[in-house]
Amino acid sequence: MDIRQVRHFLGEDWKKVEALFEETLHSDVHLLGRTNGYIRSNQGKMLRPVLSLLVSRACGTPGGDSVKAAVAAELLHNATLLHDDVLDDSIRRRGAPTVMSMLGAKASVLVGDFWLVKAMKTILACENHTKELSDIFAKTVLDLVEGEMLQMEKAGSGDTSEDDYLRIIYYKTASLFEAVCSSAALSVEAPQELREAVTLYGKLLGMAFQIKDDILDYDGDALGKPVGADLREQKITLPLLGALRQMDADREKEVRQMVAGIGEHPSNCAMVAEMVRTLKGTGYAAERLEEYVKEAKESLRALPASEEKDMLLGIADYCAYRTI
Repeated sequence: MDIRQVRHFLGEDWKKVEALFEETLHSDVHLLGRTNGYIRSNQGKMLRPVLSLLVSRACGTPGGDSVKAAVAAELLHNATLLHDDVLDDSIRRRGAPTVMSMLGAKASVLVGDFWLVKAMKTILACENHTKELSDIFAKTVLDLVEGEMLQMEKAGSGDTSEDDYLRIIYYKTASLFEAVCSSAALSVEAPQELREAVTLYGKLLGMAFQIKDDILDYDGDALGKPVGADLREQKITLPLLGALRQMDADREKEVRQMVAGIGEHPSNCAMVAEMVRTLKGTGYAAERLEEYVKEAKESLRALPASEEKDMLLGIADYCAYRTI
């Protein structure tokens, strides 16, 4: 699926999203305005606002609140990326230098705060269901914080289980996809059955999206960041968990200790990565990915037939088969 073609399909609704972005991010502070423009020029496919508009159109007739919900989702997403770049000491994202690498950690945090507050103000400007929409996005911010803290805790101990991993990726990635779809359906006052269906779709889609990211971290340099970035940050993700399942208890303990010790012994990174490839850990992760994609598509059965529904089904496949 070509997300650019989907944006073209969304027509006037997409133009309204773009216009609100420009209005929302305007600043008379030259450095901030220039930095916002740089981020906008490297935003990638803008999957989350595309998803938001598709859901609102599949469930009803989008209006001003639907546009605001779509913009808020992307603002929040980029705020988290700006903060993540500081936490992870990332110098590149989507193949381009990060704000942190160009202006420093302080600037990246401050710009991230700007985008975060703008996201919440955009939601508060909605005319209907303002409290419910605010609660949806506030929950997501809390989830993101808890997910980051849990991931930090587990990185130091090396004892991440598959349940821990699934909890982390729900908090850090899937919760926002869930919020995108739930808020979009609420913005058009969709019936409860449809709201529940698309909310579940968003959660499952987000889980699949992150699992694919974690597979790509072992399989290629497609995300604009070096392969093995997760291991260097001592993160135990699903491909490694798939490899660990094939080891006896003593060997598993040894490998986990190697991951926990990567900070002091960087060479452990290459050795662990080779184990994952040899034991086909990414194959195990791909099987789980397919399960989430299948469930995400099945969750849309409640939606009436439409081009938007077909595109939502296509986005589920895109999450499974994308190379970037």
